[in-house]
Order: sequence, then C-alpha cells, then structure tokens
Amino acid sequence: MKIELMQLAGRDGDTAYNLTRTLNAIATCEAGTDLLVFPETHLSGFVGADELARVAEPLHGPALQRVLQAVRERDVSVVLGMAEQHNGTYYNTSVLVTPEGIALAYRKTHLWPTERGDFCPGDRFSTVPWRGIRVGLLICYDIEFPETSRALAQLGADLIIVTNGNMDPYGAVHRTAIMARAQENQIFAVMVNRVGAGDDGLVFAGGSTVVDPHGQVVFEAGREEVRQVVELDLNLLRFARRDYDYLKDRRVLLAGEQIVHPDGRRELLTGVAQ
Repeated sequence: MKIELMQLAGRDGDTAYNLTRTLNAIATCEAGTDLLVFPETHLSGFVGADELARVAEPLHGPALQRVLQAVRERDVSVVLGMAEQHNGTYYNTSVLVTPEGIALAYRKTHLWPTERGDFCPGDRFSTVPWRGIRVGLLICYDIEFPETSRALAQLGADLIIVTNGNMDPYGAVHRTAIMARAQENQIFAVMVNRVGAGDDGLVFAGGSTVVDPHGQVVFEAGREEVRQVVELDLNLLRFARRDYDYLKDRRVLLAGEQIVHPDGRRELLTGVAQ
C-alpha cells in the first residue's frame, strides 16, 4: 500500500489558500498512490471562536466537494482535517474521502485545552473497511491517551491515521506516543503534522511519522515541508501477531456500546456526556 504524507504549512483561517494547496497536491500525487494524508484542520487552519462561523463548513460543504472532485479525477483517497459545522455546533473533524464519497468522518474526542469551549468533543470512535484493510482516524492530542487507539483496535483497525497539529515543545511527546500506539495494538500508524508558524506565536513541530506493527519507525520527517511516499508491507500485520496477539490476550475490554453499520463501519460510543 502506497501512502503519501503531506507535511505542509498552512494559513489559519484561509480556506481558499489551504484548499488550493490540497487540490494541487492531489493533482500531482505520485502514480499508484493509494492515499494522501494531510495535517489536522488543514482546510481551515486553527481559528478561535470569533472565526469559526466564517470558516467552518458542513461535511458536504463546498471545500470537501472540491476535494471529492479532485479525488475522483486521480482515483486516489485522502485524509484531511477541517473545522466542521453541524446544526450550529463546531467540531474538529478529520475525514477519509474516497472516489465513492466520504467513507469515514471522525470528530476529535480529546480536545486540547485551548479548543475547549470552541469545539464540541466527539462521542465515538469508528473504523471502516478500505482497500482490503480496516482503517480508523485519530486527531493530535487523542494519541496521548492509550484508550483511543485501543478503541480503534477493538473495532478491528489495521491502520490508524492521525492528522496532527502538534507544536513546540511537544514534538517528542508525539513521537513516543505514536510508536507506543502502534506497538501496543500491533497495527500500522501514520501521523502527519503541520510545519511552520501559526497564529499566536505557535511553531508546529513537523516530525510526521510512519510506524509498523512492531513499533518500529518506517519513516520520520524533519521540521520542513515535505511530501513523502511510504509503502506499507501489509504482511507485517500477520507477522506481528503470529506468536502473540494483544487483542486476543487482553483481559480488560473498553466499555461503550458497539454499533455495526450495513456499510461496514463499526463504532464504539464513548459513553461520556457532551
């Protein structure tokens, strides 16, 4: 499986600029690419409460419709983040867009302190079958909690894709976390971070990383913009679980209602009041 990591800078609150870069990246992706992954809130950038009403869009809004059109033209899939507006509520959301449409949407469950009050946390974890494997999404701060990736593993995930917006001085925290999340669940993990400066003096840490089911780093970016193709050897999933399987051997199950949808999506509700 060929995945292209799009570690890019962005402009906070400038959807037109960020969308143009997204569409260009899709149009110029390497032949045979299965998936492009962009950072957290890549379409909108990070904005405060006073800007959310202007930049947030519904899942079927104009920006994602442009992305869907580009995806269909190249017959590729994309994961990227956005500020979502749904019935007057705002979410930090990442989506898996395939030529067939939005295959999966995930609302960040663990909000960073400065996001609380602006965004509403999501209430579920989800996975979906895609190109012969099962995929789940997480966003940035989520990966610092072992339960998030375990929830996706409990839902059958083989690959976790993390849209990231991690800033200095916390780059090392996410490097450690993404390795641990892959190893403790015997799955692939792909994390794509933003680079460059943002509003309020933030400097994004880069360090986009691909980790195999043994917890070994397959690729790690630096702090500059980069687009990198990484090929995943899916046979490693079977090899990693050959002698021991953490999911089968565990003694503690995560609580929460599990839902199986006709389209193959599986969901685990958090059970936390919003």
